[in-house]
Amino acid sequence: MEVISSKEIMGILFPLLGGLGLFLYGMTIMSEGLEKSAGNKLEKIIEKISGNIVVGVFAGALVTVIVQSSSATTVMVVGFVNAGIMNLTQAIGLIMGANIGTTITAQLVSIELTALAPVAIAIGTGVKLFSKNNKNIVIGEIVLGFGILFLGMDLMKEAMAPLKGYQGFNDMIISFGTGGIWGTIKGFFAGFLITAVVQSSSATTGILVALAGTGVLPIEAALPVLLGTNVGTCVTALISSISANRTAKRAAVMHLLFNVIGTFIFIVFFSHITVSFVKSISSDASRQLANAHTFFNLLNTLLLLPFAGLIVKMVEKIIPESQEERDAVVMGVKYLDDRILETPSIAFGQVIKEVLHMGNLAMLSFDSAAEAVQTNNPKMVEKTFRIEKTINALEREISNYLVKLSNTAIGDNDRKLLDGLFSTVNDIERVGDHSDNLAELALFKIENNIEFSDKAVLELVGMVGKVRSGFELSLSSMKDTDFKEAQEVIELEGEIDLMEKTLRKTHIRRLNEGRCETNAGIIFLDIISNLERISDHSSNIALAVMDVRG
Repeated sequence: MEVISSKEIMGILFPLLGGLGLFLYGMTIMSEGLEKSAGNKLEKIIEKISGNIVVGVFAGALVTVIVQSSSATTVMVVGFVNAGIMNLTQAIGLIMGANIGTTITAQLVSIELTALAPVAIAIGTGVKLFSKNNKNIVIGEIVLGFGILFLGMDLMKEAMAPLKGYQGFNDMIISFGTGGIWGTIKGFFAGFLITAVVQSSSATTGILVALAGTGVLPIEAALPVLLGTNVGTCVTALISSISANRTAKRAAVMHLLFNVIGTFIFIVFFSHITVSFVKSISSDASRQLANAHTFFNLLNTLLLLPFAGLIVKMVEKIIPESQEERDAVVMGVKYLDDRILETPSIAFGQVIKEVLHMGNLAMLSFDSAAEAVQTNNPKMVEKTFRIEKTINALEREISNYLVKLSNTAIGDNDRKLLDGLFSTVNDIERVGDHSDNLAELALFKIENNIEFSDKAVLELVGMVGKVRSGFELSLSSMKDTDFKEAQEVIELEGEIDLMEKTLRKTHIRRLNEGRCETNAGIIFLDIISNLERISDHSSNIALAVMDVRG
């Protein structure tokens, strides 16, 4: 038996790794371009899933085609579940769809398009470097990534071509498909381990397609390895779920269960049928492998989709609900999860939801503080203080997340919105601070038995109503990027400024005329000053919305 020398091993290994690097880099560039092109459509796809598992399968497949990685989609699903955006029943549809979506990569690279790689790289580079239009630049990135991906595939094929001349290697490969149960197990674990190490089933599949293209890897030997990659890809999500809550851990285990059960059923009942079927529709080894990959994942989904509810129940038995989960109340961050940063366009939509969540808490803080001022209710004072702590924590968490998001591949329009969100988060935090000030003034008023005149109470009620309307409208304009509402907030801020000046003058007159106690007068002036500043911050939020229009 001919022995491969260390020099020959290096001559194969280094070009193979270089080709794999180009393959993964090209896939990343193409994926980022597709994500930028899709924009917030990805988030809308996820939002439309609701409780429909079938729709979830299609959504999972589509998202995976765009991000070019079932591992990335599954990690993203773990993030969604961890953030409470979806439940396990919704998540299983996405996971099933992700397995189907990842087969598109294998289908793409199995087509002989190597000759187009230099042309695609030249066109993509030219468009990316010299175009001034953002849409054209994104198209250039997609074309460039496509070219680099196929250049990497060609390098891998060339690197592994010499392996055909080594009988020992050929015998080992053939044993995967003809060595009975032991050969199948060896092939399965080879695929599992490679995928677990490189953290990408697409990369493993790319290597298999390249190897098949050299004539070394027949479909009988490739199939067990291919099935191993489908289970190996679960490792990424399992690792990702370690730091997540128990529900997110269930999502990762659910992914593992789905793939393991499907793989077992396939090996026992459908492996020979699949080999015969893919051979009958194509004589090309690369196409046979890609078709087998697609057939397995489609069949797996069709077989197990009716039992999705049962898989969810199995996972809930494996990781049962804890007492802490039953007693838990959602506090602090609600929509953010670092795993979702893998897909910036969706992360961007989630951070807007989190900012609105923070804004709604600030509104709740304002309402309780205003009620405390008007009714002398100490419980409302305490409520405001509690909410203010949460708002401060949210401000830190959201700001940190925005920094992380700004370092990802987002489009120019989203980057402009991102800059505005930094200031908006600060403005909402300041609204919380001023509400806290109002609660402190209410507490002083309660402790010192200070009462306002009927006239002063009516004036406060009128100003509180206007300030609340302005803040509520500013959040609404941010949610929908509504320029008309934003303009209304800016105009309302002018009215509130004038109201504050008028109330200040009339109240000082009451003080001078002895119709109001000094302590009550000072508290009243401090209250309307804080209300006017809240209005200023509402106007700032609206101005950030207007800046998007340019």
